[in-house]
Amino acid sequence: MNLVSSLTEKAQQQPNKVAYHFMGKDTSYGELEVTIARFATAMHEAGIRKGDHVALLLGNTPHFIVGLYATMRLGATAIPINPIYTPNEIAYIVNNGDVKMVIALDMLIPLITEGQTLFPKVERYVICETTPDVQDKFHALPEEVKAKSTLFMPMLQQAQQAWPAEAVAPDDTAVILYTSGTTGVPKGAMLTHENMYSNARDIGAYLLYTSEDKVIATLPVFHVFALTVVVNAPLISGATVLLVPKFSPAGIFELAREQGATVFAGVPTMYNFLYQLPDSNPEDFSTIRVSISGGASLPVSLLHNFENKFNVRVSEGYGLSEASPVTCFNPLNRERKAGSIGMSINNVENKVVDENGEEVPVGEVGELIVRGPNVMKGYYKMPEDTAVALRDGWLYTGDLARMDEEAYFYIVDRKKDMIIVGGYNVYPREVEEVFYAHPAVVEAAVVGYPDPDFGEAVHAYVVVKDKTVTAEDLMAYCKEHLAKYRVPKEIELIDELPKNTTGKILRRSLKK
Repeated sequence: MNLVSSLTEKAQQQPNKVAYHFMGKDTSYGELEVTIARFATAMHEAGIRKGDHVALLLGNTPHFIVGLYATMRLGATAIPINPIYTPNEIAYIVNNGDVKMVIALDMLIPLITEGQTLFPKVERYVICETTPDVQDKFHALPEEVKAKSTLFMPMLQQAQQAWPAEAVAPDDTAVILYTSGTTGVPKGAMLTHENMYSNARDIGAYLLYTSEDKVIATLPVFHVFALTVVVNAPLISGATVLLVPKFSPAGIFELAREQGATVFAGVPTMYNFLYQLPDSNPEDFSTIRVSISGGASLPVSLLHNFENKFNVRVSEGYGLSEASPVTCFNPLNRERKAGSIGMSINNVENKVVDENGEEVPVGEVGELIVRGPNVMKGYYKMPEDTAVALRDGWLYTGDLARMDEEAYFYIVDRKKDMIIVGGYNVYPREVEEVFYAHPAVVEAAVVGYPDPDFGEAVHAYVVVKDKTVTAEDLMAYCKEHLAKYRVPKEIELIDELPKNTTGKILRRSLKK
């Protein structure tokens, strides 16, 4: 079984069930299956074969789901790319990923115009119609680019036959996900059909997904968290995906009420925006049975405030691109521990080890390592990086964690983000938690910087809603609640923290 065969099975079992809802329109499983099969035919006629690489420069639109599943149906490999990356960032991934076809939003026509220069090896462009003037933009393409391009809908309409699913091995690469490249160039994590299917199946079972669920997909679907938790897992469970093109707190509450949404998944920044929205109340999330948080650590004070305001339980989990992504989650049928990423999900094993790879005692901090059917087979064309990340069957995550007596895990921080002040380890998250407990603080981020006396010092960037609160006030507050070596040497008040498209705070930008 894989994602493609599972979707086909669901379409046969419940052809009239709504697979996804997008901008007021419902699409059934039967309709989705036919569209995917026909688009696979169109892609085959355009020259795509098993093993080829197809880039998806798409946001939260039906084109993404169709493009992804049609690519996998052909036995080709999908490479989702954030469409708002810079031209150089996109070009690196397209070229490094040996992409043969690019399926892109029409807003990227200016980028495609430069395609001959940016990524000359691409043989075909498919442009998805999302704006009224797409025809004019298409006809304005340079002739040499237009000769390699087609619009999505005519391409689909001309393909009358349904392409049968190609036979794929569990170890064939289904998706290559490029990491954000926090150190050096982005690395392409090769995720197999088994990786993708097993993680969608196991997290769906862990979160008790059924065909009755309606899952809000406002996280960017080109990101692995959304791809597995709010797209693939619901679809193989026969549930309905509520596809949202752009995150808006008011819009999410309206959609949840109108559609009777049962599952919401977001990153901490989204929870903060939802919590801070004026006039929001428990009725906004009254049908939600579980709220999921991932992508970054959720401050404990925000978790409690959100739960108390909306009367809904928030379950935090953990994952990374190299693990398809989920490895841990707070169980729904046991205690939810605030600040914890929960327990190992079905079929996945996590443990905390020292520098020698030996498991550390309960409660001690070490590096979190993972193994299971969800772990990637390696980085594309990067054998040395693969050898560092995958050792003796384990994936080394680079995250510092600890485990308690009941096998709940806690992320302490990124290994590379740890600050060493005069020989003492300072984990940014523990300082940030203190800031988030202050009633005037909206968000905070802590980084280390060189200090001539102590090696490193703590620097905090803080956003406040009460402009009468000063950095001096916050400094006094920190001195009251933190050990001396953890107190920031400097606190800087800013209007907004830099974030990526998934809402994750970019500490590396603050360091710069």
